[in-house]
Amino acid sequence: MFALLPVLLLSFSWLSSALTYHGADISSLAVVEKQGVRYSDNGQVQPFETILKNHGMNAARIRIWTAGDYNLQYGLALAKRVKAAGMTLIVDLHYSDTWADPGKQAIPSAWPTNLDGLNTQIYNYTLNVVQSFANQGTPIDILQVGNEINNGLLWPVGEISSGGFHQLSELLHSAINGAKAAGNPKILIHLANGWNWSGLNSWFSGVYVPGALQASQVDIIGVSFYPFYDSGATLNNLKSSLTNLANNYGKPIVVAETDWPVSCSGVNLTEPSIPVSTSGQATWTNDIKNILAGLPNGRGQGIFYWEPGWVGSANLGSSCADNLLVTSSGATRDSINIFSADM
Repeated sequence: MFALLPVLLLSFSWLSSALTYHGADISSLAVVEKQGVRYSDNGQVQPFETILKNHGMNAARIRIWTAGDYNLQYGLALAKRVKAAGMTLIVDLHYSDTWADPGKQAIPSAWPTNLDGLNTQIYNYTLNVVQSFANQGTPIDILQVGNEINNGLLWPVGEISSGGFHQLSELLHSAINGAKAAGNPKILIHLANGWNWSGLNSWFSGVYVPGALQASQVDIIGVSFYPFYDSGATLNNLKSSLTNLANNYGKPIVVAETDWPVSCSGVNLTEPSIPVSTSGQATWTNDIKNILAGLPNGRGQGIFYWEPGWVGSANLGSSCADNLLVTSSGATRDSINIFSADM
């Protein structure tokens, strides 16, 4: 056994370092700072993006709403910090005035509500966003067109359960054309429930429509994977689902959102053997990293921890009390090192 230890360590290191992107969604950062929170690492106050970079994160994701707290100007300011830290910039367009997810995808209040008008609007809006980031010297590296769009976007016009895939396919086609008219970001399609192969397969087998969205327009597939929303969200199911996704659709894959709690009671987590603690955060993340690194043909590309520093909203929308990599005062926990091996 001891003779095999160096080989095992080398193998684990290879798996950990095989991913291109290892980062976090830091969208709330400036909002939290405005509330007076300051982040610290080993007792030293530092910008949060610097702390993340120093601990192995090389990419940051920023959500953009069409209005509200996370509007374009907010995102542009945060992007300057991401690029200054030397990180890859991922921009997540919700195409809504507020949160967009599998349960809600509201058309922005100032946008048209018919298909022709929305095709023009989403083209121009996406073009303007990509151009705005480029004009200030922070070009978008990866552009996410829609957030968790399992049932479409811009409801009801682009809602799958209402009108099938064709209108959604047109809207995504228009959005991507707008992005490519302004720059050359990689295009990411993001769905929830990355463990659910049936759902993913149904979506991708329906969304590519002649004259509208084509597979060649999509560069990366991103999925969300959380341990508290559905009993099916196990690591084994994730591995099976992403393996099928890689084999059937041939695109690079990232886990675009995930987290694990340090405090959680009354919730049945999908991997009960993993402790609810900072060590559990590391185990959960490493297990996902190794699933991604083992996908066929090197398709596994990256993983992003969702909002690790959102002090004041530590539950991160879940029923667990705290999923952060920092304390309520902004001090780093030892789980800040979840990507240190990737440096």
